[in-house]
Amino acid sequence: FKGGDTCEYLLSSGRFLGEKVWQPHSCMMHKYKNSEAKNCLIDKHVVFIGDSRIRQLFYSFIRLINPQIKEEGNKHGNIPFEDKSASIKVDFLWYPEVNGSMRQRIKSWTEGSVAKPHIIVAGAATWSIKIHNGSNEALTQYKINITSIAPLLEKLAKNSDVYWVLQDPVYEDMLSESRKMITNEKIDAYNEAAVRILNSSSRNSKAKVKVFSVSKLIAQETIMKSADGLHLPESSRDTNAMILMNVYCNKIMKPIDGSCCQPQPPLTLIQKLAFCFFTLSIIGYLIINLIHRNNFRKNKSCTDLEGGEEKKPAISTPNVSTLEMLLHSVCKLGLIMTYFYLCDRANLFMKENKFYTHSSFFIPIVYILVLGVFYTENTKETKVLNREQTDEWKGWMQLVILIYHISGASTFLPVYMHIRVLVAAYLFQTGYGHFSYFWIKGDFGVYRVCQVLFRLNFLVVVLCIVMDRPYQFYYFVPLVTVWFMIIYATLAVWPQIVQKKANGNCLWHFGLLLKLICLLTCIYFLSYSQGAFEKIFSFWPLSKCFELNGNVYEWWFRWKLDRYVVFHGMLFAFIYLALQKHQMISEGKGDALFSNRVSNVLLFISVVSFLTYSIWASSCKNKTECNELHPSVSVVQILAFILIRNIPGYVRSVYSSFFAWFGKISLELFICQYHIWLAADTKGILVLIPGYPMFNVLVSTFIFVCVAHEISQITNDLAQIVVPKDNSTLLKRLLCIAGFFSGLLLFSAMQDQSRH
Repeated sequence: FKGGDTCEYLLSSGRFLGEKVWQPHSCMMHKYKNSEAKNCLIDKHVVFIGDSRIRQLFYSFIRLINPQIKEEGNKHGNIPFEDKSASIKVDFLWYPEVNGSMRQRIKSWTEGSVAKPHIIVAGAATWSIKIHNGSNEALTQYKINITSIAPLLEKLAKNSDVYWVLQDPVYEDMLSESRKMITNEKIDAYNEAAVRILNSSSRNSKAKVKVFSVSKLIAQETIMKSADGLHLPESSRDTNAMILMNVYCNKIMKPIDGSCCQPQPPLTLIQKLAFCFFTLSIIGYLIINLIHRNNFRKNKSCTDLEGGEEKKPAISTPNVSTLEMLLHSVCKLGLIMTYFYLCDRANLFMKENKFYTHSSFFIPIVYILVLGVFYTENTKETKVLNREQTDEWKGWMQLVILIYHISGASTFLPVYMHIRVLVAAYLFQTGYGHFSYFWIKGDFGVYRVCQVLFRLNFLVVVLCIVMDRPYQFYYFVPLVTVWFMIIYATLAVWPQIVQKKANGNCLWHFGLLLKLICLLTCIYFLSYSQGAFEKIFSFWPLSKCFELNGNVYEWWFRWKLDRYVVFHGMLFAFIYLALQKHQMISEGKGDALFSNRVSNVLLFISVVSFLTYSIWASSCKNKTECNELHPSVSVVQILAFILIRNIPGYVRSVYSSFFAWFGKISLELFICQYHIWLAADTKGILVLIPGYPMFNVLVSTFIFVCVAHEISQITNDLAQIVVPKDNSTLLKRLLCIAGFFSGLLLFSAMQDQSRH
């Protein structure tokens, strides 16, 4: 809530998550790869000047550029490094004491004839303590010398990034006899002197020398693992180097998961227009509401003074108009979107990196499963995959996925593979549900299509506008949208084959199977022809929807990962409905789905299949190889679960209302988590209450779930208004929506042009 510069927090405070993961206070630190480090430091000159501790930091820093570099050569001398491919120069200058020699070198950079380094990292003190045996005179001289150097550093700081590294504590028990005079008390005295002089000098200057004090905190936790009690272990030095890289590079590279030192992005033209629209909607709603209140007061009943009874008004209060309902929904949405923006675009709330532990994932899983069992109720109907059961299925899967995301469990491959099955199960339900509707109802009207598309895409379109993110960023919604259109096209194209027609002639069943085989062939072809797939989705304006980072590779990867499961859902629905029509299954309350013998055999096979898949997923060693097999084998565990859940009559007759409640808002939960539960576009965790992780999760979760529920209500209300049943009115609305998206594409093109 202090706001301010997250760079100061990055340089001065933080804590360890586990043993090796450093978490800066209030912001997220990006882990730079070699290619990213090179891109950031291209044509840059970096200088490390100081003692052996600075030399170690120098080596850790250049290993971020070239990991093959080893510490070798003259330890008490200058060490140059150059990467010619990126024109990067990094030099270490051996100046173990803050004295006249160091001052002269720094002064030479302030003179016009010498090229100034872009980054200067300086620091020294332990040699002064050692050489002068920890005398007070040495400390006094250190203060004099640093006072003379401070103005020069500030002069350099006007055009360069200058960091003064404070001295890390030592592990006194491990120090050799020649270093026993280097005590933490002395180090603290030298650090206090440096901070006081540099800060007092900075008050009179706009340029500021940044004090790198975070290494002290890191050293306090790790110095015990030092080899000699003086120098930090390698992991701690690497952390310090990564912090330096974040301080300098985040504002240049703008990584999504590196919120430290990143300025707040400026509002785009589309965001400004959205803000104006929501503001005008709120004003309009308030005006209409005031008019209605005044009318209501005029028609309010008067109290009968004699009888003390209330008389009925002569005129009843008017129903809420469509306009008022529309404005009311848009007002609520505007306030919610403001909260989204403040959470994940403004630098108002803190963000932290995720850190995975087995307990952070599995304990909440057990907790919600126990809760779900406590809320068991009887279903209204006992059919296979009835509405309550599918809502329950969506609900518990969504809760598991949410826990998976907030705990950072994607780093643990067995959990990742099981979560991939849950995502596939959602798509399986898409294939099953939409096929069943079209097959039974035979309703291929525009109204049905528009209703589904609106409910799926409304929230994502609004977020694309408000949060300035591409449509493909919310990958799951494009996925289910495209698959819905594929299902619709498969069944709606001539000849339209539905259950009513097929009942009259069994040959129509073969016609439908032929359609499904054609669909499978197309899926197979596109999955092994990346070029053809990318050509289809690279045409404008489709490319605007499916591009991410300038190409459609991410979209192809997401589509390919679960390419068969929707087809499996459609095929399962066809087989199930055929069995149901021919009364080959028993769906009465308490009845097993098949005869006892068949039911027992299928249950045994299902349990074995379910466990076999889990064992295979848990033994995965390589994510790429497992992802290749996943599209073909994920259906095994999905079908096994369906059979286990539906074959026993009692199990099919009950459901968890707790999970079903979450299932009804599962889509909103999945999308909203991106910005108001997680942070930095799902890469981190939103921190509303710093310092209390558990309390923070409880509060942010409560708000997150309430917001998702409210957005679900808003979407349902607006769907009735925007997508009316009357065809002529619907056509007019579709023309308005087409105009809206045309304007959006135009403004988006203007934005892209201004950015370039």
